[in-house]
Amino acid sequence: MTGRTEWPGDSPDSSRAEKELSPQDPAERARAICLRLLTGTPRTRKQLADALRKREIPDDVAEEILSRFEDVGLIDDAAFAGAWVESRHHGRGLARRALARELRTKGVEPTLIQEAVEQLDSEQEEATARELVARKLRATRGLERDRRLRRLAGMLARKGYPEGMALRVVRQALEAEGEDTDGLDETF
Repeated sequence: MTGRTEWPGDSPDSSRAEKELSPQDPAERARAICLRLLTGTPRTRKQLADALRKREIPDDVAEEILSRFEDVGLIDDAAFAGAWVESRHHGRGLARRALARELRTKGVEPTLIQEAVEQLDSEQEEATARELVARKLRATRGLERDRRLRRLAGMLARKGYPEGMALRVVRQALEAEGEDTDGLDETF
């Protein structure tokens, strides 16, 4: 409990400034909501539109405010997508497929998603997969070969790496450790 008195209609993500604005001026409320949400982190147009809809801003007013914010550069889905791909690939090791899925859930248009994920080339993606496997490899020592393969390939699959690449990278890492990889193709 925060010690704050909750009034009917309050929500944890409402701001005092938003409540003080005249309920008769939905454009001002929409501007305030968008500016407050953009202060913490970049957001997509869809995320802001959803927030305005949730706060019962009329669709025509929301569209006008969101278009104006796009015109002045406060909303830029292409820049958002590019930064998202860069950050999530380097920070979490996510592959193109997982990144595209995340961007779709954030409401980014398919053409912008494709442009953003094309920043990563296959070589860069495979190098990241190798780094992920190298970090996790130590934790699988002592397990039987097939179990290690499943764990390592599964980790890469959850991060969106294609099956063929995941198996190739894991096999090469196991071979580099001296593990016998004969017959792995038949197993999986």
